[in-house]
Amino acid sequence: MLITVSVHEKDKADYSRLQEAVDAIPKGLEEAVTIRIKPGIYEEKVTIPATAPPILLLGEDQERTILTWSDNAHTLGADGEPLGTFRTGTLNVFAESFTAENVTIQNASGPGTGQAVAAFVDAGMAVFRRVRLLGDQDTLYTGKGKQYYSECYIEGDVDYIFGAATAVFDRCRLHNKRSRGYITAASTPQDEAFGYVFLDCVITGGEEVRDVYLGRPWRPYAHVAFIRTTIDASITAEGWHNWGQPDRETTSRYEEYASIGAGAAADKRVSWSRQLSAEKAAGYRIIHIFDGWHPEGY
Repeated sequence: MLITVSVHEKDKADYSRLQEAVDAIPKGLEEAVTIRIKPGIYEEKVTIPATAPPILLLGEDQERTILTWSDNAHTLGADGEPLGTFRTGTLNVFAESFTAENVTIQNASGPGTGQAVAAFVDAGMAVFRRVRLLGDQDTLYTGKGKQYYSECYIEGDVDYIFGAATAVFDRCRLHNKRSRGYITAASTPQDEAFGYVFLDCVITGGEEVRDVYLGRPWRPYAHVAFIRTTIDASITAEGWHNWGQPDRETTSRYEEYASIGAGAAADKRVSWSRQLSAEKAAGYRIIHIFDGWHPEGY
C-alpha cells in the first residue's frame, strides 16, 4: 500500500499511513495538496485539521481503496470515557476545503453497536465524488457548511445521514440495511432555506427490509427534499416520522417531487409533508442551493 502527497508534480513524498501523510503537510501552506492512495485496506482513524490547505484525497478504485476503523459511541477513549457519537468518525474533516474521490470510508463497528460514524464532515466546503460510505447507525455526519456528494453509495440503518449542513446528494444510491429505520435526521437551522437535497437518487433496501422512513427531524426546522427519486418498497408509505414530537410536524420541511417506484406513495404520505409543484422543484438547482458555489463544475 502506498500514499503519495504532492503539491507540485515534482514535489512528492510517499507514506504508508494516511494520517502520517496529512500530518506531513507543511503548516501554513495555502496551495492545494493532492493525496493519492493506492488500492488497499487502510485501518486507521484519520483527521483533516481545520488548519489544512485544500486537499484532494484521490483513490484509484473505490471498491478496493478502503479506509476503515470501528469506534462506536460506547468505545472508551484515551480519557477512559465513552467516545459518544461525535468522536467515533473514521474520517474526520475540519478543513475549510476538502475533496475525496474514488475511495471507501467505513465504520466497521457493526449493527447494534450504537452510533458509529464513518465520515464526520464539519468543513466549510466539502465534495465527495464516487465515494462509498459504509456503516450502520449515523454513517455520515454533515456538521456545517456546504457539502456536495456525487455518484456516492451511502448505507446504514438508523439516521445514517444526519446533521445541520446544506448538502446536495446528486445521483447517489442510499441503501437501507434494516427494517423500521430512518435515512435522514436533519438538524437544519431555522434560517437556512436548504438542508438535504437529493437529486435523481435511488433508494434501495436489503432483502425483506421494510418500513424505513425517509427521515425524522433531529431539530425542529429540519429540511429534506427528494427530487426525482427512485424509491423501492423498503420505504414505508407514510414516508416521514415526527420523532415522537407532534409539534415538529408544523416546523419540519419535508418535500418530494416526481418520485417513482414501489415506495413513492405520494397519496399516502403524512399530511404534514408536501409534494412540490414543477415550478417549485425547478428552483432546486445546485448553484441556487449553494448560493453561487458550483462544485459539480470542476
